[in-house]
Amino acid sequence: MASTSRHPRADFALDRAHAKALLAEFAQTRSPEVREQLVVAYTGVVRYLASRFAYRGEPLEDLIQVGMVGLLKAIDRFDASRGFEFITFALPTIVGEIKRHFRDKGWALHVPRKLQDLNLAVTRTAEALTVELGRSATVDDIASRLGVSSEQVIEAQELGRAYTTYSLDADASATDHHAKPTSLAERIGIADGDMASFENIASLKRACEVLDPTERLVVYLRFYEEVPQTEIARRLGVSQMNISRVQRRAIKKIRASLFDEADVVTRGAVS
Repeated sequence: MASTSRHPRADFALDRAHAKALLAEFAQTRSPEVREQLVVAYTGVVRYLASRFAYRGEPLEDLIQVGMVGLLKAIDRFDASRGFEFITFALPTIVGEIKRHFRDKGWALHVPRKLQDLNLAVTRTAEALTVELGRSATVDDIASRLGVSSEQVIEAQELGRAYTTYSLDADASATDHHAKPTSLAERIGIADGDMASFENIASLKRACEVLDPTERLVVYLRFYEEVPQTEIARRLGVSQMNISRVQRRAIKKIRASLFDEADVVTRGAVS
């Protein structure tokens, strides 16, 4: 057979017979020139397949380059003796390479391939089980179907947050139309008022442990339930003056306990 590798052209167009001839020659010679002709010939196929993924955040030219890697793998691995047409073998190889690119490069943070695959499997299984069961699939449902632990399913679901990141310049006030536009960076490091309240409540709870049962009940009814002293007195069968004294005594104990705690913290910080 005359060599078909002597006159490679960029506008080379393959017909079916010519393609088989080139593939057969490459299988025998592993000639780089023949390989190049095959690559040029199937570049249009790669461009078409890459264009199907062009709107997922990756430049088309980058996807074409990834697809070309898949094409090279298909050319190198193709075995005509198995009875398949080359294009039948090449298409899934090229598409698989592009999809692997998205799995490996599309994540904002580095995630091991095994966990990426589990994340995909969990997502697909959850969707399938929701249809089968007629309800939202639970973690245990998914874990049982995949043969993994519930902890692994939860970890895989959490990985979805690692796929994208937010810019520090992004508008953090987008959900509040009346708020002044602020970036995420401007909010980092701002004191959390809820956290301060949580700490105060925790300190107050510890301080209330010094109260006797009657004092604790009065404080609860007066300041949590906002029951008037007269009503508390009626419920407990005592005078309002008695309730007033109990309340003052309880507040004095709480204040002393809080001051003692603050003093301990201060001495610890100094030392």
